[in-house]
Amino acid sequence: MPEIKIRRAELAEPVVRLLLVDVMRELADRYGGSGDDTPVDAAEFLPPNGDFFVADDGEKLVGCAGWRRHGDDAELKRMFTAKSARGQGLGRRLLAKVEESAREAGYRRIILETGDKQPEAIGLYESAGYVRIEDFGYYAGEEGVLSFAKPL
Repeated sequence: MPEIKIRRAELAEPVVRLLLVDVMRELADRYGGSGDDTPVDAAEFLPPNGDFFVADDGEKLVGCAGWRRHGDDAELKRMFTAKSARGQGLGRRLLAKVEESAREAGYRRIILETGDKQPEAIGLYESAGYVRIEDFGYYAGEEGVLSFAKPL
């Protein structure tokens, strides 16, 4: 099995856009519709107001995660691990990289929004110290939305 490396990337890169198709497909399978209608602009994930990372196995991208500024907080967005790379701790590595980047950019808290049909993600976030907060963002008030935060 090849070593999976985490590196910085831009959301607008063609190879990243291809991976995001997989992200949206999985969300659509779980929730229906497009998967996630939250407005996302690639420029939001550029330093100093954001950052984006991919997991690369040397042949293809197998995961991603980023953060963007949301008021005084960093918001985790587009956290994903391909089915072929699950069960290896990659999600935890990506999450740690995002947290480190947001902390280095001066943010004191990271927030996220997920859904109740993603038990693997919820388990990861809770085991990493995230706690439930009042819903925020695009899906605030929608059934099944779960919002979390963690001090950095």
